[in-house]
Amino acid sequence: EVRTGTYRQLFHPEQLITGKEDAANNYARGHYTIGKEIIDLTLDRIRRLTEQCRGLQGFLIFHSFGGGTGSGFSSLLMERLSQDYPKKSKLTFSIYPAPQ
Repeated sequence: EVRTGTYRQLFHPEQLITGKEDAANNYARGHYTIGKEIIDLTLDRIRRLTEQCRGLQGFLIFHSFGGGTGSGFSSLLMERLSQDYPKKSKLTFSIYPAPQ
């Protein structure tokens, strides 16, 4: 658990966003159902962070292609970041699922 584990000092508690359920390895749930519930909160947190920057260059996004959150919510987030920050760079680092 990130909030209570060994590396909890690496993350500010206000920047950790959690929900009641996951996307159940389903892209549509991650993008359209669960994603719609949490996207505004996520973008609000991102907005607050970007307002503290003097020279925002862009975003680094780390996500997986497996699962509904990694694929569905990440694509929703990329869409909204492109709308809200059209001139900022967005670099994605994608992790593919492996059989082992």
